[in-house]
Amino acid sequence: MKIAILSGTVYGTAEDVAHHAAETLKAAGFEAWHAPRAQLAQLVEFGPEALLVVTATTGMGELPDNLVPLYTAIRDQYPAWQGLPGGVIALGDASYGDTFCGAGELIRELYAELGVREVVEMLRLDASETVTPQTDAEPWLERFAQALRA
Repeated sequence: MKIAILSGTVYGTAEDVAHHAAETLKAAGFEAWHAPRAQLAQLVEFGPEALLVVTATTGMGELPDNLVPLYTAIRDQYPAWQGLPGGVIALGDASYGDTFCGAGELIRELYAELGVREVVEMLRLDASETVTPQTDAEPWLERFAQALRA
């Protein structure tokens, strides 16, 4: 199964988690593709059979600047991803209250618009509680891989 992994990052942590996710999913037998500055044309050419978005949250619950162009292109061009399985790993800081992992919620809303099925509930990684987000994501990635095989 071909999994496209998209990442939105401010300081690089989400990109590190996405890279680790790609390696973990490849080791589990999937064809994982991660391009940190992906364009929609590249993504469509890859032909994903599943989607994983790893994103930090910035500002007042917004997407990082590097993910906004791709997010906007997807919303504008509406690729035919109805029924694809998907997952979201959101990074944030719980001390921001209502906007904690807000970028992840935006991705979940986009999935709903596109008809992408979230196969495992979004993982929320709290920067105020962890210094090892890559490691903390591993149990979730195992569940995600199992859900994709089901």
